[in-house]
Amino acid sequence: MNRRQLIIIVAISLLALLGGVLTSQWIYKTGLASDPAVKAFFANSWQTPDGKTVDTQKWQGKVLVVNFWASWCPPCVEEMPALDKLQQEFLQQNVLFVGIGIDSPSNIREFLSKTPVSYPIVIGGLEGSNLSKQMGNSQGALPYTIIINAKGKASYSKLGKISEDDVRSAIKSAL
Repeated sequence: MNRRQLIIIVAISLLALLGGVLTSQWIYKTGLASDPAVKAFFANSWQTPDGKTVDTQKWQGKVLVVNFWASWCPPCVEEMPALDKLQQEFLQQNVLFVGIGIDSPSNIREFLSKTPVSYPIVIGGLEGSNLSKQMGNSQGALPYTIIINAKGKASYSKLGKISEDDVRSAIKSAL
């Protein structure tokens, strides 16, 4: 291999690396939900997996940790014990975790019978993906977590599996 070929290979490799870095930044880019999106979230008529209507008025005035997930999503399932642990840790501090299941009610019921959590789970269905996009999840991928402070303003979002320490820190900032 001559010097010119080596330079071309190195240049192409560097361009590929740069392209990969930029693509990953775009893929994992999230924004914070706008005020109208948060209002739409609270106005949505959420239902539990058992078909009961949820009174979102009880959610207002709390720090909400909203997690969009699905039973078929491995990182979603992996992070649920950490979310459950954090819910217990912040239970007495006006913090509520809410899971939005992007799945059918029957699949969610079956999943929760084997993997119960202490925080409320509501049905997002296919429309839940659209709502997560409105809430700052430009990719519509899962899991997606957003924190809404007690005043109804989005203060944190994360696309992908959460870090327990990052969420703990974001909750403390929202308090």
